[in-house]
Amino acid sequence: MSPQHGALPSPGGRKRSSAAEGRTRSSAGKARQAGRSRPDRGAQDRRAPQDQPPQDRRAPQDRAPQDRAPQDRAPQDRRDLQADCANCFGLCCVALPFARSADFAVDKRAGQPCSNLQADFRCGIHAQLRDRGYPGCTVFDCFGAGQKVSQVTFGGTDWRRAPRTARPMFEVFPVMRQLHELLWYVTEALGLAPAAPVHKELRRALTRIDGLTRGSAESVAGLDVNALRGEVNTLLLKASELVRAQVPGRKKNHRGADLIGAKLSGADLRGASLRGALLVAADLSGADLRDADLIGADLRDADLSGAVLTGALFLTQAQLNAAKGDAATELPPTLGRPAHWSASGRRPVGRGHAS
Repeated sequence: MSPQHGALPSPGGRKRSSAAEGRTRSSAGKARQAGRSRPDRGAQDRRAPQDQPPQDRRAPQDRAPQDRAPQDRAPQDRRDLQADCANCFGLCCVALPFARSADFAVDKRAGQPCSNLQADFRCGIHAQLRDRGYPGCTVFDCFGAGQKVSQVTFGGTDWRRAPRTARPMFEVFPVMRQLHELLWYVTEALGLAPAAPVHKELRRALTRIDGLTRGSAESVAGLDVNALRGEVNTLLLKASELVRAQVPGRKKNHRGADLIGAKLSGADLRGASLRGALLVAADLSGADLRDADLIGADLRDADLSGAVLTGALFLTQAQLNAAKGDAATELPPTLGRPAHWSASGRRPVGRGHAS
């Protein structure tokens, strides 16, 4: 299943969808099978209780006049778009299939509960997922779709107590996840001041998508999500272009590029378009990715050690979970440092960015 995400390219596969460049490919195994994978419960439990406005961590002298002030990037409240496993019926552990591979220790068909799922709908090995052969589970994010389906669509009635709800619940979950992913991106775009010219359309899209998530199980399952993604992607692309136009100089365009294993250490990718780019195992250590559009970029095993990601556009937690990094990697305040990243790290000499 695809770990990252909704409006991006598929996280584990090579196919590029479109809606934010398909689905983020930075998930594997399951992602390759169902286009979605399971969330890292451990990472989710460590996530901050709420988003906080991003801050420009560069020193004042390093900021160009065209740069956005921190308050211009303040995001909308996205707490409802973060996974809340305590209020979910373990849907990522049941509804989605995965195949035995480097990402998953065993095969599991869609609708079959994972053997690690406990009676309380928690994962019995979430703290050891990588060590136990389930790294694919750690790069999935449902964007809060799990609790929405469990508590809203099905009113808190779980599939164990009411087996008749199992099939429709499992059919709705993958669709709801895509809707919530779109809500995540649209909400972020609404927090970008330079994208003000498209804010009205974005607000309209936000209201429409939110309304769709509150429909009946039948209405949600029957949605043409691909068409919706295409519409929303057009707005997200406009927002991205407006923001990146603020960055001085010529910006690199690597949209959809095959950069697997690319040597990009220390590269100046500020304001670049990396939408849907294949960056699997790429060396991005020390790279400047401020204001770069990373929607749908496949960052599996990419080295982000010491990279600057503050202000990166449409970056998700799942993408970070799929990559490698260290203590020197600079992240947006709304995202957390993955537990498997190195606790050490030294900022490359001469980089000149504030931490």
